[in-house]
Amino acid sequence: MSDQPQEHGGPVMTAHHAGLVGCRSCGRVWPQAQPRCDRCGEHLAPPDRRCLQRVWAWWCAGLIMYIPANVFPMMRTQTLAGLHGSSEATIVEGVVELIHYGNYDIAAIVFIASVVVPMAKFIAIAWLALAAGRPATADQAHTRLKIYEVVEFIGRWSMIDVFVVAILSALVQLGFVASIHPGPAAVSFALSVAFTMLSAQSFDPRLIWRGLPLRHNNET
Repeated sequence: MSDQPQEHGGPVMTAHHAGLVGCRSCGRVWPQAQPRCDRCGEHLAPPDRRCLQRVWAWWCAGLIMYIPANVFPMMRTQTLAGLHGSSEATIVEGVVELIHYGNYDIAAIVFIASVVVPMAKFIAIAWLALAAGRPATADQAHTRLKIYEVVEFIGRWSMIDVFVVAILSALVQLGFVASIHPGPAAVSFALSVAFTMLSAQSFDPRLIWRGLPLRHNNET
């Protein structure tokens, strides 16, 4: 083998090409004939493109639930038992109202967490599923892995709208004076976030490396 470092764009040796299988729980590699990981006890299974069926199923369910989450009201506000009127607001209408009252920072947070992040997750998961197992250089594979890690990380922060509505509903219950109740969009949004998280977790990141070219052992 050459003492010079390998170019990132050149061919590399993957665990699959070496006859090894990686543990999805702890990351250690073992021979493909081994049934369980000796480190964490997790069942070992080679990467399989059939897992993408679950990815797409959860992805479609999340996208379907995201539509009513933006169409129906997220929160209902009632003052003086309805004598002074009541109001309903969707996610976008809530952002516009926050901007109207000068709460630009909160409006930006809600807009990013409720509109930008979910749409970015849908696009990222779909792109990863389409690119899984396709030919790629090491740099491209690392880029895909970073995108997958970002999707996994931001998944836990996607419920900010639901958290805000839940907190307000618990705190602002002043009987006859004023009350806040979650709208039907809150349930749809929560389900959409849960489904997209399940879609991301169903994706096997080991498929990212299956498209890398094999490094020949006779390189000098």
